[in-house]
Amino acid sequence: MMKRRSFIEKTTISSAAMVGIPSIVPATVFGKNAPSNRINIGQIGCGRIARSHDLPETMTYDVSNVMAVSDLDSNRLKDGKILVDDFYKEKKDKKRYNGTKMYEDYREMLLNKDIDAVMISTPDHWHAQPAIEAAIAGKDIYLQKPNSLTVKEGRQLVNAVKKSNVILQVGTQQRAMPQFRIAAELVRNGRIGKLHTVKIGLPGDPPGPELTPMAIPKNLNFDMWLGSTPEVPYTEIGVHPQEGYSRPGWLRHENYGAGMITGWGQHHYDSAAWGMDTELKGPISVQSIADFPKSGLWNVHGDFMVKHEYSNGISVLTSGGYPNGVRYEGSEGWIFVSRGSYVASSSDPVAMEESKKALDASDPNILLSEIGVNETHLYKIDDQHGNWLDCIQSRNQPISPVDIGHMACVVCLISHIAMKIPRKLKWDSKEEIFINDDEANRLLSRSQRKPYGTDHLNT
Repeated sequence: MMKRRSFIEKTTISSAAMVGIPSIVPATVFGKNAPSNRINIGQIGCGRIARSHDLPETMTYDVSNVMAVSDLDSNRLKDGKILVDDFYKEKKDKKRYNGTKMYEDYREMLLNKDIDAVMISTPDHWHAQPAIEAAIAGKDIYLQKPNSLTVKEGRQLVNAVKKSNVILQVGTQQRAMPQFRIAAELVRNGRIGKLHTVKIGLPGDPPGPELTPMAIPKNLNFDMWLGSTPEVPYTEIGVHPQEGYSRPGWLRHENYGAGMITGWGQHHYDSAAWGMDTELKGPISVQSIADFPKSGLWNVHGDFMVKHEYSNGISVLTSGGYPNGVRYEGSEGWIFVSRGSYVASSSDPVAMEESKKALDASDPNILLSEIGVNETHLYKIDDQHGNWLDCIQSRNQPISPVDIGHMACVVCLISHIAMKIPRKLKWDSKEEIFINDDEANRLLSRSQRKPYGTDHLNT
């Protein structure tokens, strides 16, 4: 086990370096590399996150075999195939390499019985439906966050995964960064006394230009890209760049997501819950104020503040006015944790210099405290994708299972609802409804454009 003193001395090193290099032993060491023991994987969505994160980090492991890619943009589909093909060509394993299959429709991929698992790296409004369909097909799943676009479809996903007994890992990879686990363990074991407040730094997004309708590119199945969301005119900045893989415009439109409250919010609310011991317990109330653009294509929230109250007396405050990260405040001190100098990609919304400290505390000695044998020790992994692959083989639950991911996502989604309703909302976490508030409850689901949407699946 890495000593805490050693970790503190190394916090100036990029957290990306700490989590980007897989530390589980390659399967070849144990003789598990026979074709029958490999996990055949299909990639759904070949955009920015798939290329920079999911595919390269998964293909690193010998036990994985990415054999198919799917995208409704034919250019991205071809690029995805090239990325995977080139990786295996570089390995020069001719017996293993058979060429990557391409699917314009992921549903055809799910019919391939040779595929054991899928990674879903699609826009947020295309998370829950393919994940549910993959569960129905008996495929194990790696799902990018947020789990869902609404509370209702998130619950549908949990039910489908539980019913099918498949392994689902949510891509809340902060759990693989050691500083987040260390902070949560220290808080859970009382090193800052009784926890009473958590402050989360999370920025808003800027408004965008006015809608400029454009011709739909021939390489894009725009109707399917819209999926269950309303039919609207195509414009490039509302979807993704036709050239390159920079941050896509859909992230800033409410038809397809909720902005930073779900974009980074699920990461931070998940991490906060780890330290609060509320991973499966939602808040009892939520209230918020937020600015929204009055015009323009990008219409997600800008500056905001959200407050959650929990039955154990803890209050959680979230705002762009706080440093990006999670600050636990207790009766005897505080601990702050962030990604430090880590950035997932060059288009991350938080500048590196604004959150250099990976781990800090009111008293440095707090961070040097060792967790005793009989104290609370949290799930420890080195890499989110590696843990998923391990759990596919062992059938044990991964570090970010569907129900914990759903709860963190729900906190994001009810926060977004509270931004629209200027009053304190009481929340029933067990029943997943607002108490005596029909207006708020109507926002727990959205109408779904046929033939797409989770409501139209036979689960």
